[in-house]
Amino acid sequence: MATHYYENPVFLNHLTPAGHPERADRLRSLNIALEHPNFAPLIRREAPVASEDAVLLAHPESHLFSVMRAMPEEGMSQLDPDTYAGPESLKAALSAIGGALAAVDDVFAGRADNAFVAGRPPGHHAEREKAMGFCFFNTVAIAARHAQQAHGAERVAIVDWDVHHGNGTQDIFWDDPSVLFASTHQMPLYPGTGAKTETGTAGTIVNAPLNPHDGSDHFRAAFRERVLPAVEAFAPDLILISAGFDAHYRDPLGQINLVGDDFDWATGKLLDLAGKCARGRVVSLLEGGYDLEGLAESAGLHILRLMKG
Repeated sequence: MATHYYENPVFLNHLTPAGHPERADRLRSLNIALEHPNFAPLIRREAPVASEDAVLLAHPESHLFSVMRAMPEEGMSQLDPDTYAGPESLKAALSAIGGALAAVDDVFAGRADNAFVAGRPPGHHAEREKAMGFCFFNTVAIAARHAQQAHGAERVAIVDWDVHHGNGTQDIFWDDPSVLFASTHQMPLYPGTGAKTETGTAGTIVNAPLNPHDGSDHFRAAFRERVLPAVEAFAPDLILISAGFDAHYRDPLGQINLVGDDFDWATGKLLDLAGKCARGRVVSLLEGGYDLEGLAESAGLHILRLMKG
């Protein structure tokens, strides 16, 4: 098995204020975990900077321009109450996209079985025309469109296990029968979307909301009963994962109280499905996860499972 890991030093230069949960130390903690000998076979690549045109795969030009206008030459600017930018934040966001596109290229070309993109800022809250929730552009949506346009993927499944619902991804694919969006998340919680009744016009939105303090058993049941059957029935050519690790019990922003083994288990289940219908093709993108120890443990186990296949 070959697993590619996409990183870029510019991800550390995306600025947020002191005390903000989405901070560069998240990636530093993950990099410390990756120093363990278990990760020696991991193939580490530098994420390229995507062109601004790549954003247009999932967003209108007006959104791209509004984000570009919000970027400061020095100091920090604010796109919404939670979302900040510094002078290198646009390059970081475009590099997260570039890593995602390169990872998709890798799995379709057979250069890798799967890939993980350790990018920031995250993306799944960015709606078609709105930056929000720490996110500028919807990286996973752009990756899905790239798989369709560059590699002829007829169906793409996006599985999101971040503790917060991926409202942006749902917004972008609400009317699209060619992309399945399946999400487990805590409810009620920011951003307030993700009810079971939200199914999209083509029935390709599958929400599996969890109550605060539900824990591992409820998460796994939601995965077994709603997410996995939907993905298997959809038979995608590629599985994308919005891999947020803020459902971990240590995380300050959620209360689902998962443990690292839950992410390992969910990863294994998706790899099994990908082996049946997608020639093993899985690309995972980092979303949330704000306790440094919880993130390092959970993401480390997720990456190890990708490496084992």
